[in-house]
Amino acid sequence: MTLPAATLLILVRHALTDSTSKTLTGWTPGVHLSERGQEQAEELAARLTGVPISVVYSSPLERCRETAAPFAAAAGLRVRTRAGLGEVNYGEWTNRPLAQVSRTRLWVTVQSNPSSARFPGGESLLECQTRVAREAARIAAAHPGRAVVLVSHGDPIRLLLAHLAGVHTDHFQRLVVSSASVSAVAVGEGPPRVLRVNDTGTLIDLVPPHLARHRRTTHPKRMRG
Repeated sequence: MTLPAATLLILVRHALTDSTSKTLTGWTPGVHLSERGQEQAEELAARLTGVPISVVYSSPLERCRETAAPFAAAAGLRVRTRAGLGEVNYGEWTNRPLAQVSRTRLWVTVQSNPSSARFPGGESLLECQTRVAREAARIAAAHPGRAVVLVSHGDPIRLLLAHLAGVHTDHFQRLVVSSASVSAVAVGEGPPRVLRVNDTGTLIDLVPPHLARHRRTTHPKRMRG
């Protein structure tokens, strides 16, 4: 039996918004990239230069489409939206501050036993993982041997990476997927091969937040690299 050619799935988390790491915006429409997020999207386009991208898929939400726009335009490609790549449906938690929900019992479950967590009025993390994994499989099958970009959100990408790497869902929180980061997995020839996780093109993620803010203020040109 001849195995299909491997498809390179390039997983991109959307760039920063004013709500990132502050509020569970979920599927709320009209959440756009911040000024820094727009800069990250442009930087991402430069980082992807030379990668032979064949097609770009995105979550329907604006912050993902805006992240995809610069590198899709540079490659002469249109951005195709897929609901399966969308954010977790947080239900009643949508638009609640992280500082508030982090004091609930459910939050403890989300962190320690996420495979059993369901958001009130929304979906479970297992349902989100199944949704994103099925969408990624459909896309990979449609583009054998090609490099395909999927622009999505933090938790869906972490859940997908855990699935592809054979990591139990209860351990997906151990993965970090930063804003405007790139992860990559080759699928289609035997087991998936994880090639890259959370590549931001910089070491800024290792700098404590208060020092990172200082660097952005004092060295703006270096940050635009």
